[in-house]
Parts: sequence; C-alpha cells; structure tokens
Amino acid sequence: MRDLSRDLLDWYDVHARAMPWRVGPKDKKAGMRPDPYAVWMSEIMLQQTTVAAVTAYFNRFMARWPTVADLAAADDAAVMGEWAGLGYYARARNLLKCARAVVRDHDGQFPADHAALLQLPGIGPYTAAAIASIAYDLRHVVVDGNVERVMARMFDEHTPLPASKPILTAYADQLTPRDRPGDHAQAVMDLGATICSPRSPACGICPWRDPCQARAAGTAAGLPRKTPKKPKPIRHGTVYLARRSDGAWLVETRPEKGLLGGMMGWPGTEWLDVSEPRPDCAPIDTHWTKLTGEVRHTFTHFHLLLDVMVATVEDAQPSRGYFLPRDQFRPSDLPTVMRKAFDLAQT
Repeated sequence: MRDLSRDLLDWYDVHARAMPWRVGPKDKKAGMRPDPYAVWMSEIMLQQTTVAAVTAYFNRFMARWPTVADLAAADDAAVMGEWAGLGYYARARNLLKCARAVVRDHDGQFPADHAALLQLPGIGPYTAAAIASIAYDLRHVVVDGNVERVMARMFDEHTPLPASKPILTAYADQLTPRDRPGDHAQAVMDLGATICSPRSPACGICPWRDPCQARAAGTAAGLPRKTPKKPKPIRHGTVYLARRSDGAWLVETRPEKGLLGGMMGWPGTEWLDVSEPRPDCAPIDTHWTKLTGEVRHTFTHFHLLLDVMVATVEDAQPSRGYFLPRDQFRPSDLPTVMRKAFDLAQT
C-alpha cells in the first residue's frame, strides 16, 4: 500500500491540476501552505457541482471577501446574489453561518481538528475530512465521487452504490498514507477526474494500471455499479412578473427554509404535483398575460414546469413582495429557475 501511495504521489507531483484554491506540489516546496478558508470555500462550492462551474464563482467570492472575517461581515443579500446560479442554495446560507461561527467561536481561524470542524454549520464528515487533510495535512480519508470510482476499479468492487460507500471508504483508508495525506487525497481526485474517468478510462497512462483489479478483469468501464434511480416526479407552478411603468420589478425574498431559501424571486404559487389544481394567487389585481411556452427546471428530487404570467402596472400595492427599482435590479441575482422566467418574458 505504501508503494501504491508513493507511485501516485510521484504522478501527482508532475500532473497535479492547477486550481485557484489549490497549493500544488511545486508551490509547497517553495514554502507555500494551503489557506483553510480557500479550501473550505472550494469544498462547499464543489458539492454537487463541477470544477469548471465553480472556478468563476470562487474567484469572485475571494476577490470580494478575501478572508473569513470579510465574509462573516457581508450582507446576506449580497452573498446570495453572488451565489445565484450555482444551485443548492442552502449551501450559501450555511456559508454565512459557518463564517460567522468561525469568527465568533474560533477567532477567525478554521480549527485544525476534525471533530471541531464537524460542529460548524454546513460542514459534514466529507468536508471536515477534506479541510483537515488538504489544509492541515492530517490523515483523514477523503472520499468523493471520483475517489469512489477509483476505489471500485482498483479493487474490482461490484457492490452497487450507495450500499458500497462504506466498502469503498475502507479501501481508500487502506491507501491513505501518513505522509502527505492531503496531497494523496487530491491526487486520487485528480486521477478520477483526468484518467480514471466515468467513460473510457485511460488505463494505459494510469500510475495504478498494474495493480488495478478491474483493468485486469476487463470490468473497469462498468464500475462503479449504481442502484437504478427512481423516476423524478413532475411539479407545476405559476410565477407572476410585474413591471411598473418606471421600470421597477415586483420581487420577493423567499422564506429562509426550503428550496431557494433566502433568494430573490418572483411571487408565485406553490410547486404542486400535476394532479393538484394551482390556486390563483396573483400578487396584484390587474390584467395578466400568460406567456407562450413554459419554464423547465430540474431540482434534485423533481422536475418543475412553470407558467409565466406578465403584467405592466402603474402605481399598485402588491399583496406580496415589493417593487425593486430598475437601477437595483440585476437578473444575475436571480436563481437559475427565476432567471429562466425572466428570460422567457424578454423574448
């Protein structure tokens, strides 16, 4: 196992991916050390998202809030606006809660302790292990989707996910060294992302080619196995886009709990099963026009179809929401599904 880890680290020293939050092997040799704040920020953003999608968001956040103290002092609406489009908005709410807890309870420094990290809002076992390992080089087992795929192939493990997660974690634990565990964790992730890819793994150039049991058995391309997912249900809803004659838009801040919590959006109905009637809950008593077409969006557990109603009003008192002046309205502050409704109204 030590030889396997050494082979992988030798490969990583040459082929490590460059990322704005990562301190690579060459930089470490020059004396640089990972910033726990940057490691934490990247890990929260990367949940359920790709490196390509996260990079621009990470750079904007770090430029605007370069320290955890800066983020802790930020306005909630500003953070939610910068997060818009990245999805899974509970992460953004927990981002603020965690930053404020670090400043309040840890003097603005992320604790170098796995158990203490787990006590922070929004940090689960994976994220705590990633911060402890990558930022502080403590030996913890870091297992994401890339690592699961590499382990399933290395050990030719055919138990389907998610049941195989404990098994794959145990394999990863066997391979994690005490020397450079943070680099090892990132090396396995890089291996999965660049060589041991979901389709057509490049086994010929893999540093673990020879000991890989699935390659020898000819089963690598089919691993890891996964339990078939149930079809996602479809829900329907209606949103109301009202623009005042002075250019202000009628918006609302969604409740803190639930999907898109704390985000700016359009007033609308609940998102209901297709068999349930949608109540008329127009926020203004005026003439509404239903747009041709609909908004389609997919969340983790369901597909959503939205009808879009539009109206132009003069001076009106809405039953919900508030008019946001034209010079303060930025479509980019809307979460993706709400921006889709806005884009449909502009066509």
